Amino acid sequence: MASDVFFIPAQRNEGDGALAEKAEKLFLKVDFLGKIESDSFIACKIHFGEKGNTGYIKPLWLLNIIKQIRKKTNKVFFTDTNTLYLGKRSNSIEHLRLAWEHGFTLETIGVPILIADGLIGHDEEEIQVNLRRVKSAKIASAFLNSDGLLCLSHFTGHMLTGFGAAVKNLGMGCASRAGKLEQHSDVHPWINPKACKNCGICLDYCPTQAIVQKEESVFIIEEKCIGCGECLVVCTIGAVKMRWDEDAERVQEKMAEYAYSVWQKFKGKIGFINFLLEVTKDCDCMGIDQSARVEDIGILGSRDPVAIDKASVDLVNSRSGKDLLRAMNDVDWSIQLEYGEKIGLGTAEYELIEIK
Repeated sequence: MASDVFFIPAQRNEGDGALAEKAEKLFLKVDFLGKIESDSFIACKIHFGEKGNTGYIKPLWLLNIIKQIRKKTNKVFFTDTNTLYLGKRSNSIEHLRLAWEHGFTLETIGVPILIADGLIGHDEEEIQVNLRRVKSAKIASAFLNSDGLLCLSHFTGHMLTGFGAAVKNLGMGCASRAGKLEQHSDVHPWINPKACKNCGICLDYCPTQAIVQKEESVFIIEEKCIGCGECLVVCTIGAVKMRWDEDAERVQEKMAEYAYSVWQKFKGKIGFINFLLEVTKDCDCMGIDQSARVEDIGILGSRDPVAIDKASVDLVNSRSGKDLLRAMNDVDWSIQLEYGEKIGLGTAEYELIEIK
């Protein structure tokens, strides 16, 4: 049976107020609040954007949604988890400061921010999954202590998964640092010595000092590598390579299983909104101002993470006139959706319902 996916066309140049109104209309169509009880704890999962990034969902676009939730309960908060890689979001102190810099202040949004896995990413609980890749998922504690979850995702390309949206925000985004490590643990980057210029930039970004310099090129010590992929992103000449077929499959399947663990915990008290605005090649973890690869499309909402992501992919590829996601990162993005459907996370069959 097809899942409903609601869609409203939108562009950034309409202004914050107009986008807030459109997001609110979409949110009400999804009927997220229908199963939410008064005084429930509601986690709004979002990516606050890395320092230097400008593509993240802007807080002013969400003001009307927050007002609607607060009519039901005042116990609502924005949240994200600490990153596996080193940066401004690898601990709660710097993470919160960065969120404030990007406008997610109490004065602006009217609700607090919590970093879901604590000071340095160790606040976690385990959910038994017992699926093919993951037996027990390590999820940030704040999510498991909440009563409802609204997953707010900026749709982008991604170097490991082809794209990132609802499934990735749910699976990778709700995991503790240990959970993120488990999902990345089978990724094995390697250096093409003929292409490497031995500049050493990748050494500065490696969180485990797994990269060393030799006479003519750098070298990755496999035993130390945690598969975070930072070296792949920061190498501007393409000397860092991945074993894409194997790595993409394992990462995406683990990510889908982690998403399933969170999805089943909320038992219907969960909703998804995807922003197809400023769709970039890489995710908002990139600390740079990236250019959009396709014209702004709009905002989507659903109760089904697989359906909303499939509809988002179809809209992006239709607008670009090609499989833009595969062209940008050379990754089979379909694995996460096909596997998610297989394990019961959702369905790739959807009815796109445009609202005015």
